Amino acid sequence: MCNTQRNTEGRLLRLPEFECLSPKTIKEAVGILEEKKDLAKIYAGGTDILNQMKRRKITPKYLVNINNIEELKNIYIKDNELRIGAAVTLAQILNAKEVREMYPIICEATAFTATPQIRNTATMVGNLCNAVPSADTAPPLIALGARIKVVGVHGEREIPVEDFLTGPSRNALEPGEMAVEVIIPTKTGNGSYMKHQIRAEGDLAMVGVAVCLTFEDDKKTCKDAKIALGAVGPKPYRAVKAEQALIGKIIDNKLVECAAKIASEEAKPISDIRASAEYRKEMVKVNTKRAINNILSEKKPNIIV
Repeated sequence: MCNTQRNTEGRLLRLPEFECLSPKTIKEAVGILEEKKDLAKIYAGGTDILNQMKRRKITPKYLVNINNIEELKNIYIKDNELRIGAAVTLAQILNAKEVREMYPIICEATAFTATPQIRNTATMVGNLCNAVPSADTAPPLIALGARIKVVGVHGEREIPVEDFLTGPSRNALEPGEMAVEVIIPTKTGNGSYMKHQIRAEGDLAMVGVAVCLTFEDDKKTCKDAKIALGAVGPKPYRAVKAEQALIGKIIDNKLVECAAKIASEEAKPISDIRASAEYRKEMVKVNTKRAINNILSEKKPNIIV
């Protein structure tokens, strides 16, 4: 009999054996993480972690279910900043009146994320913690200057989203820490998120571009600009040189073309099965131009819940 071992790498297998723990408070959850160390992982929507477990990328012995922690299930305003808890689903964000009215760019990106079925379960905080370079929610949050609130046994801290994402599938969480909410500053100006993908819905971004612009009182001169790129580097990041090309100037077609070209030059994509590096750089240029023009024309995003 031939005794060969099957290669199951990357295949969906049965879930490995684990124990599910359901704390009622953040303090209790952090205590479990501190006690169990690397054997425990936070569970919210489960859309990422369960697939990783089935593929044996990770094999935690304990899943810490945070869906029974009431303070993580809220969307609220505090100190003029929007706060979204770690157990809030993407579907809830899309349906939240304060998000739709104050931060349409957030709804725009959230609506692009996966499918309605997944959005009913997946969370924004989980999307960020998973730290996939093509994550749709990351570029607009970076452009808005959002922060992640992190809690551990030694206290709490706030980390800018751009710094929280440290590389492919890597974040700034220390052992025993958990991300509890996203904090988004009061929005000034207008924003637009553009995603380039193969299929109309549910596909990963080949390129993601978020632009936020603030204008002087004359409503023509750019006072501030933030441009964040996704899926074109090891993590989402700002195109600082393209931003500087816009600030302090009246934005016309020529300047839009110039900023879009600079943004494409700042992109650092790789070639993979979905697109070549050259194509991605060109799509950064195209989508940066589209996002800026959407803002200039005050075009409202078509958000489907």
